[in-house]
Amino acid sequence: QVQLVESGGGSVQAGGSLVLSCAFSGGRFSDYVMGWFRQAPGKAREFVASVSWSGSSTSEGDSAKGRFAISRDNADDTLYLQMNSLKPEDTAVYYCAADLQGGTSDYMYDYWGQGTQVTVSS
Repeated sequence: QVQLVESGGGSVQAGGSLVLSCAFSGGRFSDYVMGWFRQAPGKAREFVASVSWSGSSTSEGDSAKGRFAISRDNADDTLYLQMNSLKPEDTAVYYCAADLQGGTSDYMYDYWGQGTQVTVSS
């Protein structure tokens, strides 16, 4: 069974940067579209970004465009989210997700990590 484990969350000041990682196991990594979602208290889970099977194509949600970059290393079964110019409104639990097809909505993904907290202070 596919397992996903996020790491790299923490507390940063506004304007700072953070890199999240997601370790994939239990399947062939390159068979899966990978995505990042986030959820703030009282808010719905929000699409952040996704990356295609080979890493050649990416999609970014409005909150991520121009600031965040999703990537994957298929040689190391790892997904990344580089976050720059962080804002307090980026504060949320960030989840990585995997699916054979993927998409931009959370219900499109079969597998989820446990989440990692990102807190951005002003």
